[in-house]
Amino acid sequence: MFSCDIQQATKIPVVTFQPWWVSRPLPRGLRSVAYKRPLPPPRDHVHILRTSTSNHLRAEVVFSLHPLLAKPMSTKIPRPPGIPILGNVFDVNPNETWNSLIKLAKEYGPIFKIKALGKQIVFIGNVELLEEICDQQRFRKCVTGPIVEMRQCANDCLFTAYDDEKSWGIAHRIMIPFVTESGTDAYFDDMATTISSLTRKWTTTVKQPVLITDDLDRLLMASCMQCFFNQRVEVLQGPDPAIIPALERITLEAIKRPTRPNLLNRLLYQRGFENDIKAMRDFASGIIQRRKNTPEESRQDLLDAILNGTDPETGEKLNDTRAVDEVVTMFIGAATSSNLVSYALYYLLENPDKRTKAYAEVDSIIGSDQTIRLERLKELKYCEAIILESLRLSAVAPGFNIEPIPTEDKSPVLLAGGKYEIPHDQTMITILHSVNRDPAVFEDPETFNPERMLGEKWENLPSGAKKGFGNGKRQCYGKKWAWRWSVLTLASILKDVSFEFQDPGYKLASNGAFSVKPLNFHGLVSPRTK
Repeated sequence: MFSCDIQQATKIPVVTFQPWWVSRPLPRGLRSVAYKRPLPPPRDHVHILRTSTSNHLRAEVVFSLHPLLAKPMSTKIPRPPGIPILGNVFDVNPNETWNSLIKLAKEYGPIFKIKALGKQIVFIGNVELLEEICDQQRFRKCVTGPIVEMRQCANDCLFTAYDDEKSWGIAHRIMIPFVTESGTDAYFDDMATTISSLTRKWTTTVKQPVLITDDLDRLLMASCMQCFFNQRVEVLQGPDPAIIPALERITLEAIKRPTRPNLLNRLLYQRGFENDIKAMRDFASGIIQRRKNTPEESRQDLLDAILNGTDPETGEKLNDTRAVDEVVTMFIGAATSSNLVSYALYYLLENPDKRTKAYAEVDSIIGSDQTIRLERLKELKYCEAIILESLRLSAVAPGFNIEPIPTEDKSPVLLAGGKYEIPHDQTMITILHSVNRDPAVFEDPETFNPERMLGEKWENLPSGAKKGFGNGKRQCYGKKWAWRWSVLTLASILKDVSFEFQDPGYKLASNGAFSVKPLNFHGLVSPRTK
């Protein structure tokens, strides 16, 4: 016997039914369930073999002609076969996590799952599904795996705070005024000054060999130090500042640690991890101490807000530990910007016609000015399109974690209108490399085509195709600063520098953790002759 409700939905009649002996609740969000049973031909929309006159129809078999009800409840989410006990642990190379996931997405499609060491993760790889899980009424940022590992370095900072930790709101309200549009405008002169040090270095000789990613990493650090903390450093020459290799090692280790047994992490990897954490925090503490030692150099900047700002909502301030946390966070979050410009230069080298067009725009709008002024920078729409298209193809911040918002309802959560079903507490990870190549949205998705990012073409893209900086309230905190720095750096290079591959046969290879970069990207740079 089946218990049935016949109700009117917004557009079509819906038959909701479930065997009376099944105690499992219906999946969250679904009002209809179908069961495969041999049925006689239906009459009208519903075939009922036997009913009663009670408020709820009683029937042995109920059948709806609506296609959602005429097929199984949900489609099984694909999963690589794996091996007993260990599951899919060997399907993801911890030394090349994102490359492994990209390969799996190509094989298994826009949604798949893996299970390793008892933990299941669902991966999302197209625009439509990403747009759905970015609904902040249903889903939120998931702090798990590598992000939890980063809490050993930065505690409950803006990047690593759990959704229900009040520390995120306090720090965000104190710091956000300094990375708004107007706050970023105030940093423009400092930003331009540090960027000019790179163009000076790159124009000292003809065909000077440089490791492009390394120089841009150093430049970014100098820009952060000058803009956020009002501290000038010269880092374009000499050995790497300790924070740069420490940050790279920490983030790569954070990605790997969840794939290993805890005992193995403690015995073989913990000491190195803690040494790099100490290097990061010591560097941040040094920034703070220099400000305290030279109060005459204080100004109303981000560092002043971190040290002295008051949350307008709670009246709380950041204590010394949390101040260090947020300084560390700025370097973790900013790393994507230098990698993004590296990719932009690579794509321009691979597409000489686009490079010629970019040079022409800079020459036309900037002209022979010695410096790029803010109002002129905002006119460089093709340079902006180059950055957007480079962000699409590179997926420089390669993904982010999402989970359903916890409720008292522990029934499964439905995706794609009921096509897929996931547990109520399922961790999902976006693969932006795949999302940004969704052929349903982007024609010739592997082609570098900045024109697709100009004007209305960019505005008309679905929101799921614009998640390069994350989603919602937990998206990249400094994305306006990162955007300004990226466009200004690219424009400054185009204005003054001629660049080419050091190895004409260079083939792009990428890797990374919370940000990916081109590997071994060497160039030859010269003063540009116009």
